[in-house]
Amino acid sequence: MLFMVIESFKPGKGDEVGLRFKSQGRMMPAEVRYHGSWLEPDSGRCFQVMEAPGRHLIDEWIGHWSDLVDFEVIPVVTSADYWKMKEAQAPRGVA
Repeated sequence: MLFMVIESFKPGKGDEVGLRFKSQGRMMPAEVRYHGSWLEPDSGRCFQVMEAPGRHLIDEWIGHWSDLVDFEVIPVVTSADYWKMKEAQAPRGVA
C-alpha cells in the first residue's frame, strides 16, 4: 500500500527534528519503503510517499516521531492504478 504522509513540525521543534534525523535516521520498520519527500519552504511541512504492507507499520514509524511532529496519513494509489480500477468498475455495454 502507498501512503502520502504529511508531517507538520510541532511549534519550535523543527531543529529537534533535524537533529534526531541526523543522529538516528528515519527509524522506519524494515518493511516500510520510503519513496521520496518534499518540503514546503516557509513552514517546513513535509510531504512523503511511503509504502508498507499495512497502516500499522506506518503507525509504528510515527511512534518514533510523534513527540516532535503531527502526522496526517492518506492511503493513495498511482494514477495508473486509479484509472485501471475505474475501468474495472465501469458498467459493461449491453449487446
